[in-house]
Amino acid sequence: MTDLREIRPSFNGSVRLEGRPERLTSSPGALVLREVIERLDLGAYFEEQLLDPRDPELVTHPFQELILTMVLLFGQGFRDQDDADWLRHDAAMKLAASARRGTAPLERRAPPDDGGWPSKNPPVPDGLASQPTLSRLVSALSSEHNRRGLRRSLLEVAARRLRAQRDGHRIRYVTIDLDSLPIEVHGSQEGSAYNGHYHARIFHPLIASIAETGDLLDMKLREGTAHTAAGGLDFLLPLLDQVEGKLCQVASVRIDAGFPEENLLAPLEQRRTGYVARVKNNAVLNRMAEPFLKRPPGRRPQEPRTWFYEMTYQAESWSRERRVVLVVLEREGELFLHHFWLITNWTEDQVSAEDLLAMYRRRGVAEGHFGELMSVLHPALSSAVRTKTHYRGQTPVTRTQPIKPFANNEVLMLLHGLAYNVMHCARVLTEQASGQGWGLQRFRDMVLRAPARIIVHAHYATVVLGEATAALWQSLWSRLTTLHISLQPG
Repeated sequence: MTDLREIRPSFNGSVRLEGRPERLTSSPGALVLREVIERLDLGAYFEEQLLDPRDPELVTHPFQELILTMVLLFGQGFRDQDDADWLRHDAAMKLAASARRGTAPLERRAPPDDGGWPSKNPPVPDGLASQPTLSRLVSALSSEHNRRGLRRSLLEVAARRLRAQRDGHRIRYVTIDLDSLPIEVHGSQEGSAYNGHYHARIFHPLIASIAETGDLLDMKLREGTAHTAAGGLDFLLPLLDQVEGKLCQVASVRIDAGFPEENLLAPLEQRRTGYVARVKNNAVLNRMAEPFLKRPPGRRPQEPRTWFYEMTYQAESWSRERRVVLVVLEREGELFLHHFWLITNWTEDQVSAEDLLAMYRRRGVAEGHFGELMSVLHPALSSAVRTKTHYRGQTPVTRTQPIKPFANNEVLMLLHGLAYNVMHCARVLTEQASGQGWGLQRFRDMVLRAPARIIVHAHYATVVLGEATAALWQSLWSRLTTLHISLQPG
């Protein structure tokens, strides 16, 4: 017991503090996230898709438990792997991360010794894995095979969640939002660089999501100086095939002004995949727009107006003319009209200019989800080579293989993306049960990070929650129990 009797709040002398060796936790939501993972059968997916390179006779923490630990830590808001040491004996985290049943994860005991080495009895994990063990996990996941498996896991979570709520059937139609985003770093991590557009040292990954559902589909780490569209074709085309195989019947693409290049638009057209994108203004487009940047005669109405003009345009680098739509905007209180251009391969009969603008503006929803990923999970990509030049005055003996910092940082990014998708699934179920919208930060604060007490009696571990939190959990669990998957696409 920690003696806190000498601590007396000055604002109220009647308040006393006391520390007791009880199972108190601020992370009961780890149990919710583990339940999502269990009901989507992601444990079996990890076992099938990811390879554990360790010697089985020297393993204390199973590979799946280590992955669960990382996802749960990130989902609960713990960005630093050192936090695993601080939470090592947190009862909720131990129950959620362990593959053992009953109250066994809470027991602290060593396996019987058979006298041999290595022991025939596998070691029993005593709490969460330590920071060095989690760092070795990141290195193990950095192989080409395991990184592919982690990237596919983002789509797998999204597809299983959406199909689970449709009796195993795929969605008819989705739009993939393709974008790049900056992940700021503090240091000289391999591949990071100062980017003048963002005025920071960053990585510049590609990211794909579905605005309408909020699910992440794929992420790929790139150097900090990478152009917005660099690698976009190799990233997008395989993803389209996977999305139409697992998640929907027909997929289209929505992209920003940095992406419309011939080497991306032509393959999409050849594939007959619909797209809409914004085109950067240039001298030619400005001359084309100039005759239309005039208000009609008469008094301006109170409501700002929007005009659309259908045209065709061929940039110097394009192989042919393409449909473009000039959007002219009247903004309240401003003298001059604003304008921008949209490009698409849909005909005017298929999608009108008004519908095209409405479709493009839904990019804002996707950008909101990207913002939640960055502000709520806030990926920390800090893996870097830290070579010892001396140890007690002597040249150190190399004991471990050097890490691959860029690959390790991609693993960390993908694990944060995986944690986002699991959190988002629980958040959506809470929204459906409560009939209210939930921001991801508010969901974490009120549902996942609520204080709780865990009582162990006989063969049961009882999680005691406050009344308000208990009501939220009850409505959430009523939806979780309906979450089931069909692994055959339909």
